Amino acid sequence: MSKFVKRLISRDISSRLQGVNDAMVANIIGMSGNENYAVRKALRDKGLSLMVVKRTLASMATDGSSLRPAFDNQAGSIAVIWGGEDFVSLVKTVTGLVDSGQFPKLEIKGGVMDGESMTAEKVKEVAKWPNRQEQIALLLGQILSPGSTLSGQLVGPARKIAGQVKKIVEDREGGEG
Repeated sequence: MSKFVKRLISRDISSRLQGVNDAMVANIIGMSGNENYAVRKALRDKGLSLMVVKRTLASMATDGSSLRPAFDNQAGSIAVIWGGEDFVSLVKTVTGLVDSGQFPKLEIKGGVMDGESMTAEKVKEVAKWPNRQEQIALLLGQILSPGSTLSGQLVGPARKIAGQVKKIVEDREGGEG
């Protein structure tokens, strides 16, 4: 392949990865066409993108960006997966596909998060983290917990008094009838 063609392909890869800060690197070599289509469809349904590139061309295309470290310890053709709401959701989706056993040739090779290269083991650890939605739910629960506890403590004695007053009224009504 001539240098001119390599630069054209590199520019195309660079434009497709424009604005991407976090991505995963996987191996899909050896998959049949149907399996490859099924993986791409499953990822597309979740709002994720997959692009198979040669490592050297991807390195050229991402030189100077935060994605560059993802390609340092890779060889040959690799699949770059990016997109989704956040990196943890991306990792959970791909790890779920790998763990399902439906695609035995799909293998996580690594990734990059905030410009830091990650090994396959580190990516699998990140899959156990709470994603953005789960973090918001946890935070909201922690914020609302003291307020609900306080309101329960304030309303509790009033309920008790209201119950006692109601019982007195019922006893008096029952005695008069």
